[in-house]
Amino acid sequence: MTQEISPLPDWERNVGEEIDTMSHQESVETINGCRTRIMRAGSGEPLLFLHGAAGAGAWLPFMEALSKNYDIIVPEHPGFGGSDTPDWLDNIGDLAYFYLDVIDHLGLESVHLVGTSIGGWIAAELATRNSSPLKTLTLVAPAGVHVKGVVKGDMFMWSPDEMMQNLFHNQEIAAAMPQPKDDEEVMVVLKNRLMTAKLGWSPRFHNPDLPKWLHRISVPTLIIWGDDDKLLPAEMGPTYRDLIPNSTLDIISGCGHLPHVEKAQEFTRKVASFIEGAA
Repeated sequence: MTQEISPLPDWERNVGEEIDTMSHQESVETINGCRTRIMRAGSGEPLLFLHGAAGAGAWLPFMEALSKNYDIIVPEHPGFGGSDTPDWLDNIGDLAYFYLDVIDHLGLESVHLVGTSIGGWIAAELATRNSSPLKTLTLVAPAGVHVKGVVKGDMFMWSPDEMMQNLFHNQEIAAAMPQPKDDEEVMVVLKNRLMTAKLGWSPRFHNPDLPKWLHRISVPTLIIWGDDDKLLPAEMGPTYRDLIPNSTLDIISGCGHLPHVEKAQEFTRKVASFIEGAA
């Protein structure tokens, strides 16, 4: 029987808003010499969520919903937001090893690893290095591979307005997304953008060596993609599916690059159903 997930609030009441701050806890953990901001809530099996280029500034509705059944752990990557920028951070592979250290540091076992965009890339790189701490892997519109003939969007060339428009299928949601309110929030946006550029500038958002090692992923894997993803088109999905053993590809219709935001209820149901089915 599928676990029941609490319904998510309507977008009109919650676009870009943080859930009640009492619903999760925040801490700063020093891991491999890097002070790392972590949000956490819930109980049950651990679900480690790796965010995309925008950072992990807010506790989002899908996190709150999944925390009813899982121990949701949301670190902010080194170099992003409230986390330090360590001297050792040069590439996505460094973050893959860092999150293996995070798993050890927090004493996690049988982890459900979920990553979106560059977080999905990190998750895939981590799983090729060592799948043993993982129970399942969910990749959400992951960067990391290059597919001949598929033209990716270039976020470094988009204006802020173009970025919002291109991230979402539903333009009402794009228009409702919050903008930085003060200088501090502007600096966080710039910090995240700078680190994203460092990690994904050249070659653009992929590791030429990753495809030859994806066969090493040894846990059930779900790949989720929006059918109207203008940044990393859904046509990339079959390549990931074909290279990862025991993987399935699920395309969400009427959805852009952020299924966990734009289609939060559907996304949450799919992840929970997949995790339960893989148990």
